[in-house]
Amino acid sequence: MRSKLLLFYGVLFLLFSGNLFGQDIALSEQFFGRYDFTFFGNTLNPDENTFMYPDSILTSSSADLNLSSGSEIEKAYLYWAGCGPGDFNIKLNNIDIAAQRTFSTIQASSGKIFFAAFYDITDIVISQGNTTYTVSELDVNDQIPEYWDNGTHFAGWAVLVVYKNNNLPLNVVNVYDGLESLSTTPSGGVGELNITIDNLNVIDDVGSKIGFIAWEGDRGIPAPGTDIIESLSINGITVSNPPLNPANNAFNGTNSVTGAQNLFNMDLDIYNIQNFIDIGDESATIQLATGQDYVMINTIVTKLNSQLPDATVTIDQAEGECNSRNIAVNYSVSNINATDFLPAGTPISIYAGGILIGTNQTQNDIQIGDSENFYQFVTIPNGVPVNFSLEIIVDQPGVVTELQENNNNTTMDVTLATGPTPNLLADLISCNRGYTEGLFDFSAYENTVTSDPNSTVTFHESQLEANAGINPIPDPSNYLATATPKTIFVRIDGPECFTTTSFQLMVKPCPPIVYNAVSVNGDGMNDTFHIEGLRDVFVNHEIFIYNRWGREVWKGNNYTPEWDGYIKDGVGSNHAPDGTYFYILYLNDPNYPKPLNGYLYLNH
Repeated sequence: MRSKLLLFYGVLFLLFSGNLFGQDIALSEQFFGRYDFTFFGNTLNPDENTFMYPDSILTSSSADLNLSSGSEIEKAYLYWAGCGPGDFNIKLNNIDIAAQRTFSTIQASSGKIFFAAFYDITDIVISQGNTTYTVSELDVNDQIPEYWDNGTHFAGWAVLVVYKNNNLPLNVVNVYDGLESLSTTPSGGVGELNITIDNLNVIDDVGSKIGFIAWEGDRGIPAPGTDIIESLSINGITVSNPPLNPANNAFNGTNSVTGAQNLFNMDLDIYNIQNFIDIGDESATIQLATGQDYVMINTIVTKLNSQLPDATVTIDQAEGECNSRNIAVNYSVSNINATDFLPAGTPISIYAGGILIGTNQTQNDIQIGDSENFYQFVTIPNGVPVNFSLEIIVDQPGVVTELQENNNNTTMDVTLATGPTPNLLADLISCNRGYTEGLFDFSAYENTVTSDPNSTVTFHESQLEANAGINPIPDPSNYLATATPKTIFVRIDGPECFTTTSFQLMVKPCPPIVYNAVSVNGDGMNDTFHIEGLRDVFVNHEIFIYNRWGREVWKGNNYTPEWDGYIKDGVGSNHAPDGTYFYILYLNDPNYPKPLNGYLYLNH
């Protein structure tokens, strides 16, 4: 008793919770090209169901597919339905079929549940082609005792086939599915159902048609002597196809493909809708009303003649160099799901972080199914962060009329390549070894130029070599700069990118070192008066040597040899005697305005 009460309250909840009418009919798939569609299928009801009749339902039935010569199957979808919570494992030509999608709905007037199911049987139908198809092991007989009191015990199956034929005009076939139902209200009032189908894009209404896979319709209404009707309208205009589908009983167990009128409790109906839609329509409203019958709409299919392009765009790659805001974008503009070519000159806009950074246009007419590739350099403005969204829009602001106007853009998340942030390096100063030559040790900069322990640091003599990562300086601790100032370039390789920085090598004139002992004995040691760091450093220097009486015995400059103990331009013998001498050195350098002087000792 408790379980029945729970079931009762569960049904009440479903009736009033807003889930009463199952899954809304919505666009499932579109086909663009020389396509059309057809139906085949069959009921499992041996007769029209009425109160407590029949007391059993078949578990298998068959139907034939007969496509015309030259037609090529694109897709085949199997739908099946019945009373009760559902049988979702069946067979098709002895092949096991387990539902890929399921649907359910509840009859408002009774609270009874009904089901439908879907399976993509394209491979099976392509393999077997025009033949007889049999659905078996679809069994709802255990549900009949609960459903025959209001004559809603039924089961059936249908196949939607979308096919291609080169003799067809260019069409758009839209497939919508779900499960929506209508019946009289709990108080017996007229039940109504409105379904809006979108993505129509009506360009030419000639040859347009609509198809329905519907369940549980009855041929026995309106009852004789009553005005009870079941109506189907599109955009407010009543649809009919008498005598097969009269205006007052649209869903009456018929098959528009074969003309059969014994498709008990299911309908495969196709209507010409040329007079129900207008050029420019993007949607249509399907209106159903019933004063007696219970009807479930499972699938709606439209076919419209439409010769239009459909521009789409994809980004294949977006890359830039390290620490650069210039990136190369590789992208493609396509015209895949189209029924006409996309003309040359269709505009293309490129955005970074919502800012327009580049434009382009298609160079050639892009035929149906083709694409055009682009390789374009763009610069990312400084105000855009390194992480941004790259967006490309084709046909903005809509100069080309297309099948779909809402699929013209694509985006890609892009991160500009940035290397480690370098620390500031001080310039290095060494003593001038002559003609601005200097010896330097900058090996410590390998550890101080970056705080990233995962980075690799190398030193280079040019920016080009640093950028390329070639010819690193082999010994930064003992580097001889033959001319200064000289720039040393530092390359810091991080996990993703590299950074470069630089510092200067400069020299200064250091105080010269005087070796004040001269032994002119030919042993190669101290044979001349040598002053280290003088020649080629203080190129304007002058030096004077005096004996103990203050007489000048020698003078020289950057262009004379070092003093070897002989008197030059002086007084007396050419050979200076052993003894103590006095020197005065004028460096003639603004850093050393005072002369250097001292004693030197000469011996032979």
